[in-house]
Amino acid sequence: SPWQLLDDACTETLFGSLKVKRLHDQRSSSRRHTEDETVEWMLWYNQSRLHSALDYVSPMQLEKHWRADQ
Repeated sequence: SPWQLLDDACTETLFGSLKVKRLHDQRSSSRRHTEDETVEWMLWYNQSRLHSALDYVSPMQLEKHWRADQ
């Protein structure tokens, strides 16, 4: 199952990347703006970014392929 790959280390990497690459040194005008930035980044991270730990596919692609094989 692809979900076995989602252990603590992967989760920590995800949120570490979010803080450093998207939110670090940003001054937001509102909480809503920060939430929108976070959602936008997480959509990119899960749908578009190629992950070396997943054989260079996105998590969404991995799940799609896994479900097709079931």
